Amino acid sequence: MDISFEQLKSMVVFAQVIEQGTLSGAAKHIGLSRAVVSYHIKKLETHLGIKLLNRSTRTISLTEAGSKYYQYCRVIAEQASAANQQIENLKHEPVGLLKITCPVNVGLQSIVPALNEFRTMYPKIELDVMLTDEVVNIIREGIDLAIRGAPLPDSGLQATKLTTLETCLCGAPSYFEKFGIPKHPNDLNQHQWVLYKLTSGTLELRKGSRRFHVEMKGTITTNNAAARTAFVEGGHGLGRIPIYDAKPKIQNGTLITVLDDYVKNNIDLYGVFPPGTADSKKLRLLLDHLKGYFLKPRLL
Repeated sequence: MDISFEQLKSMVVFAQVIEQGTLSGAAKHIGLSRAVVSYHIKKLETHLGIKLLNRSTRTISLTEAGSKYYQYCRVIAEQASAANQQIENLKHEPVGLLKITCPVNVGLQSIVPALNEFRTMYPKIELDVMLTDEVVNIIREGIDLAIRGAPLPDSGLQATKLTTLETCLCGAPSYFEKFGIPKHPNDLNQHQWVLYKLTSGTLELRKGSRRFHVEMKGTITTNNAAARTAFVEGGHGLGRIPIYDAKPKIQNGTLITVLDDYVKNNIDLYGVFPPGTADSKKLRLLLDHLKGYFLKPRLL
């Protein structure tokens, strides 16, 4: 069966519909109207003589034939994207848009300053930066790079480690005046914690060959790292806080560290990106820049 240029376009549109999850999402992602996207799907089904999608007013799902056909359409779309990226890589000066998402606090403290430097070095690269503590679907939102505290190995995405952020255990002077200062990991079970939703509720402390596990419990939970630090400063409990965030507050006396002679869970920071962007020159430049930026002593 011969394939026309128009059918190739319809195959790419079909792949985008599956990856974005909706006709509207695909239309937005590739810059077409929803009606045009729907036209391509219907034309493809008519040409092939088989139904590819089950459609309702709210959802779409693949038929068995559609699932098999999608695998080939996806490869075509990825190859076209790879071809464009190879041409981009031949350009003397990198250009184009990078869409980035990262948690709010680490974004403001470290990623945005790093992007300031990056933008100065590569002024023709446009940046679209989304600061949010929610885990964004980077495929659906068309994100080139997500900064995350875990590589998400089962997601089908690629990841590269950027740095390890050291943490410390902190509390406010007012909290310790009421509840005392813990001297041993076992003491931590008697204390209140300000909990951060996006990390584990289990704390591990190590000294030599000895390991201690503490289940952190408290009456304040937040999905925002800056809010977590503010609640700890307010005297509402202990917190495990990245050193970059805690250091200025320790210096001005609003936070006090405890159990400094124990090794704590650190945070491995990753850059996560879709497989199709792995060969992008501008993304590689950004990842290299971020890794170099985190090596600077002032960030540790």
